[in-house]
Amino acid sequence: MWHFKDYNYYYKVIFLGKLRSYINTNTVILIMRREQFMELTVLPGTNRCGEKEGFDQIVIRPGDTLSIVGPTGSGKSAFINDIEVLAQEDTVTGRSILMDGVEPPEEMVRDPAKKPIALISQNTRVIADLTVERFLALHIKARDTDTRRLIARTLALANEFTGEKIALPMRMTALSGGQARSLLIADAILISQTPILLLDEVENAGINKERVINCIRDYNKAVIFVTHDPYLSLITDRRIVMKNGAVAVMLEPGSRERSVITKVSGMDSFLWDLRERIRSGDLIQERESPLIKIGVHA
Repeated sequence: MWHFKDYNYYYKVIFLGKLRSYINTNTVILIMRREQFMELTVLPGTNRCGEKEGFDQIVIRPGDTLSIVGPTGSGKSAFINDIEVLAQEDTVTGRSILMDGVEPPEEMVRDPAKKPIALISQNTRVIADLTVERFLALHIKARDTDTRRLIARTLALANEFTGEKIALPMRMTALSGGQARSLLIADAILISQTPILLLDEVENAGINKERVINCIRDYNKAVIFVTHDPYLSLITDRRIVMKNGAVAVMLEPGSRERSVITKVSGMDSFLWDLRERIRSGDLIQERESPLIKIGVHA
């Protein structure tokens, strides 16, 4: 006869096991073991005409920030997907990914729990109908970590990224896109301790992108943003420009864009505050225009 205690045992064994490894294209639950790495290397593939990409290699190390820019359909998402699957000339682009200068081991390629990479995109969602607290607790339990303290830290960090505060009793399936992605980014940083983050157009969810970048730098993570956001593109260390399915150019602006960044930062801060005030029901006056505040003339 089937008893509740049998179900409880089945739940713990099966659900926790699935939670560790369940990842597919549209659904992500981040259960990733921390992997130490010195560098990830992207080797060139070809564009849509079969011509070799115009770079020898792109090396990404802890603490690096890169943005991937280009028109819709230029190959931005394909670039980070190659990194996420640790491609070995087996994708449409023909690129290869090395970890610390060598081909990654088979178990790292095939087992999501052993990848040092977290991909969070606009399509990322969690299907587990759990409260935020229970979701984080199960993840932490799978990693044998101090649960209560880490839950509080993860929630606090996630709430630095989103204007919509997350509470522990909320259900994961009821979170907004911005809340869910903020929580998953915080989870990847603090619980999974994932060294490489791939963020695909997450700024569209209303996430405080400058705080995300500063936090990732503080924790010495490598992060690659696919973005159409000018400010996010400017504040990363390197900018990869895509065209016709391939890398067209990689820029390292250094301090050359500093004055532009200062102006765009003012605009971005104004728009963030404006969004929050509109949400709270404020009326906005014409004199509050960012063009006036930062000295930019229309």
